[in-house]
Amino acid sequence: MDNLTHLLEGFAHVVTPLNLLVALIGVVVGTAVGVLPGIGPAMTVALLLPVTYGMEPTRAFIMFAGIYYGGMYGGSTTSILLNTPGESSSVVTAIEGNKMAKAGRAAQALATAAIGSFVAGTIGTLLLVLVTPLVVTFAISLGAPDYFAIMMLAFIAVTAVLGTSRVRGFASLLLGLVIGVIGIDAVTGQQRLTLGVPQLADGVDVVVVAVGIFAVGEALWVAAHLRRTAGGVIPVGRPWMGREDWRRSWKPWLRGTALGFPFGALPAGGAEIPTFLSYMAEKRMTRHPEQFGRGAIEGVAGPEAANNASAAGTLVPMLAIGLPTNAVAAVMLAAFESYGIQPGPLLFEREPDLVWTLIASLFIGNLLLLVLNLPLAPAWAKLLRIPRPYLYAGILFFASMGAYAVNAQPLDLLLLLLLGLLGFGMRRFGLPVLPLIVGVILGPRAELQGRRSLQLSGGDLSGLLGGALSYMIYAVIVLILLWPLVRRLVEPMRARTA
Repeated sequence: MDNLTHLLEGFAHVVTPLNLLVALIGVVVGTAVGVLPGIGPAMTVALLLPVTYGMEPTRAFIMFAGIYYGGMYGGSTTSILLNTPGESSSVVTAIEGNKMAKAGRAAQALATAAIGSFVAGTIGTLLLVLVTPLVVTFAISLGAPDYFAIMMLAFIAVTAVLGTSRVRGFASLLLGLVIGVIGIDAVTGQQRLTLGVPQLADGVDVVVVAVGIFAVGEALWVAAHLRRTAGGVIPVGRPWMGREDWRRSWKPWLRGTALGFPFGALPAGGAEIPTFLSYMAEKRMTRHPEQFGRGAIEGVAGPEAANNASAAGTLVPMLAIGLPTNAVAAVMLAAFESYGIQPGPLLFEREPDLVWTLIASLFIGNLLLLVLNLPLAPAWAKLLRIPRPYLYAGILFFASMGAYAVNAQPLDLLLLLLLGLLGFGMRRFGLPVLPLIVGVILGPRAELQGRRSLQLSGGDLSGLLGGALSYMIYAVIVLILLWPLVRRLVEPMRARTA
């Protein structure tokens, strides 16, 4: 009951005229940038993060919520019309969505994606209201060893589960940890990896890292591989759905939501797995299997719902524990830190107005996005005709302005360029970006919790083992690390018995 009261108070803050205008600006800008080719939600949020600087925190996060959900909505447009997913979680949407568009059903594909995103986002945000306080209650009971174990699980999961290569994943994580320790040691007061540069004593700002790796790195990568001519965009009429389309879409929306939210809330769960599972589930359960691979509407409705439900799920561990489970959550965590706000169990006590206003703004932003995306889909499609030299020049300009606005130091522009080149090199050699961002954000926290654990035990390594939870987490870590070896041993035995 208290949660409902807090949520209603959050709505009271959001529905003021100025805050509604801020939310509207956020969803419009987030969708417009998210629609552009090669720009996924994570890059959208990173690129527009500096836009909220100078604003009052509550109002800034209202806009940020709109940017977050707007970027998620915008990704489906490029996937369907250009067959150019902004991120890996949109790949499954492109499989059937682009086939529908080529068959003259782009309007229906965009409509089921928009409505499915609205349904999944609304249900996911409602679950966020119900689940997050429970996670907070649980998190308060955890000690330093438990938090250290959870962060170790996050490190292992993002490197060993989601990436195609464990070596590349751990290499990316190592880069992030190195960047994360730059600055003054909080315990000894000694400078680490500052190279004698005084401006680096406070470390590298997470916002500069996020914008450099995501926005600049992605812009350089895509600009280096795409031609200068604008992509051929399939014409879009007014999005609408017939009775048969509604009948075939509503169940996939609900099933996709049920799959997406839990995976989003898991450490390093991400949206790739639930979108793929949703697609496979709809392919097995459909009454029209012959249409899969040729433009089945279920193949768009289910994965797109799973993708947006996962986006809501990522906010649970981010708000309750301060643990980002994907790239977008990592950038959002950077936004909290830029305002000196520390997500975690005490966030709901220290900043209740901010948190519940943010959650309420997710509901409002989700509704605004549905109202905007259905009639404005043809207008968003025209943005895809922007010549790519102008597009990526604009991205680099705004990224540079945003990075400079963080501390007003020319050094940040140099760091932005170096980090952008690092992001470009990582994409060139197949290193995943997410482990680096997670390493930058969680590395110092893991060091802090690890040191606290060792101080409590007088330096004994047994201090890293807390209660039953930490034992369970370390068992999961060992299982994840040894699973490839176990699978190699089990598969020959299965082959012999077969």
